[in-house]
Amino acid sequence: MATVAAPGSNIKELTIRGIILGALITVVFTAANVYLGLKIGITFATSIPAAVISMAVLKAFRDATIQENNIVQTIASAAGTLSAIIFVLPGLIMIGYWNHFPYWLSVAVIGIGGILGVMYSVPLRRALVTGTDLPYPEGVAAAEVLKVGSGVGGAEENRRGLVLIGGSTLVSAFYFLFAKTRLLTDTAGKVFKVGTGGSGISASLSMALIGVGHLVGVAVGAAMIIGMLITWAYIVPHWTQDAAFAAKIGGDLETLVSAAFKQKARMVGAGTIGVAAIWTLLKIIGPIIAGIRAALMANRERKAGRGADLPLTERDIPIGIVTGTILLSMIPIGLLLFAFGNTAPISAEPGLTITLSIIYTLIAGVVIAAVCGYMAGLIGASNSPISGVGILSVLGIALILVALFPGVSGDQTKSLVAFALFVTAIIFGVATISNNNLQDLKTGQLVEATPWRQQVALVLGVVFGAIVIPPILDLMNTAFTFQGAPGAKETALAAPQAAIISTIAQGVLGGDLDWSLIRQGAIIGVVAVVVDELLKRSSGKRLHLPPLAIGMGIYLPLEADLLIPFGAVLGWFYNRWAMSSKSPAFAERMGVLMATGLIVGESLMGVVYAFAVAGAEKAGSADSAGVFALVEPYSAVMLVSVVVFSAAIGALYFWTKGKASDAPAPGDTAFPPSEATTR
Repeated sequence: MATVAAPGSNIKELTIRGIILGALITVVFTAANVYLGLKIGITFATSIPAAVISMAVLKAFRDATIQENNIVQTIASAAGTLSAIIFVLPGLIMIGYWNHFPYWLSVAVIGIGGILGVMYSVPLRRALVTGTDLPYPEGVAAAEVLKVGSGVGGAEENRRGLVLIGGSTLVSAFYFLFAKTRLLTDTAGKVFKVGTGGSGISASLSMALIGVGHLVGVAVGAAMIIGMLITWAYIVPHWTQDAAFAAKIGGDLETLVSAAFKQKARMVGAGTIGVAAIWTLLKIIGPIIAGIRAALMANRERKAGRGADLPLTERDIPIGIVTGTILLSMIPIGLLLFAFGNTAPISAEPGLTITLSIIYTLIAGVVIAAVCGYMAGLIGASNSPISGVGILSVLGIALILVALFPGVSGDQTKSLVAFALFVTAIIFGVATISNNNLQDLKTGQLVEATPWRQQVALVLGVVFGAIVIPPILDLMNTAFTFQGAPGAKETALAAPQAAIISTIAQGVLGGDLDWSLIRQGAIIGVVAVVVDELLKRSSGKRLHLPPLAIGMGIYLPLEADLLIPFGAVLGWFYNRWAMSSKSPAFAERMGVLMATGLIVGESLMGVVYAFAVAGAEKAGSADSAGVFALVEPYSAVMLVSVVVFSAAIGALYFWTKGKASDAPAPGDTAFPPSEATTR
């Protein structure tokens, strides 16, 4: 059992064995994530599986600590989240600018962007982790796994907590597995007619999404439902009934509905997210400045020799190192951009182009780090619409290039598109890492980790991930190619996020982007901000509809977010019951542990599935995604799956209520307070 030490004591935390273990897990998980993301369009969260593996391995050492296990999952989590670079870099292949991924150039882009993300997130930790009530569902879940596995809390709570988290983990894992056998399905959906057009409803039967919903609460869930209704009750039906759009798309109703969502609704959603992001930044700018001021005060205390007296929450990487790293990073970024922009028209005016691009990277990095960190705190890193942030990033740099080089065409346009994608790739590294880092730092806060050690681990995770990702990308390009790229094979991978970001860059620089959609989204964002502020003022801040969550509801596909509101409602009813139980804090914490298990089970099976798909592909399987399939699809599978899924979730909640219905044994009061206070 891992030992638990008092905050600030000399404990094992950032150890050589932990770094080595984190690096090994990184190589395996990151490679699998890149492969799965490009092959079948999904990725899995790596922090919780890494925490479970770390606890299993380090249990062999008698002096292992919960903080050391946290470092291992931090390294693996940082590297795993960098796999989201697949949302941008393949675009350079798709537009025909690259024909492979140059190794050191790719490592530099991924690594520098990721390290910038870590540095930007250091002052944000005080503003968005320790000084906010954001729920951070995955950060809380990872902390619960580490706590239960390490024996933190009273004996009775640990006993019941282990049973609950183990039971819900097994149920979630087995449902995921049965869905891949095709005895059940993990997606339920239907397209239907609306007038002369159509719409649809779909859901990923994901127990992890139920768990996330339980942890984020009803305000976020309600806001997401509003966003979903805007997309599926208005935007999609409107465009599918547009005769010109329908004629352009062709195909059946399902193809038309899918195109309306991807080409129209997502652009509206990006506009809403943009306005909500700006508003969010304005709201948190005060706490960010306060965080920087506190970091400067801590730095003065450290220089005065009183660093050991600082509270644990103040022990970040010194702000001078953070600032210096950010500014020094602009030098290699400038050199990379100079080397990349050596073709016309940029080669004719490199100084101004590169200077503006560096300034844009510096400013956009700050904004995006704050916004992505906030989104992660709101609904979790796995569910954040990072590709929407990529859209906003590429829009910004593309507009700068349009202003600098008006009226270009042909190969010169392609060069500008490639340059815009390259700058976006750097900023995207900032986005993905800050989206993940604050989740990890929340876990660290809950297990009393030392912030600076965890931040060093995050940098190490970035380095490990940057080394691993380019060869996997090159392997995918060689073996399969990408859809739309010159010479693409029949087996070409869709890489949908990279395709849409590339298309937008081409639209802006080619002069044919439909700005009206982004403008509509921006108007929705303004209305959402006004409504949210009015609700909070009229209800004494009891009612809340986060504008960013509305934007996410518009932008994300239904299968990625529909079950989050369901989980939020289930969590609300459970917590209402917990308030009337014998020990409300204990009962509510049991609900958190059960919801955590739902996330853990699916995450672990995601790892297993990724390796199975890779093995089947290597063996020459024609249907590697169906590697676990036992039967052919059958007509009643959707009905059977919905019944089984609903019954399993209902049974888990009733079981949890049974386990939580009475308080811990008399005298066993060592369990920590409920995490519900963070909501």
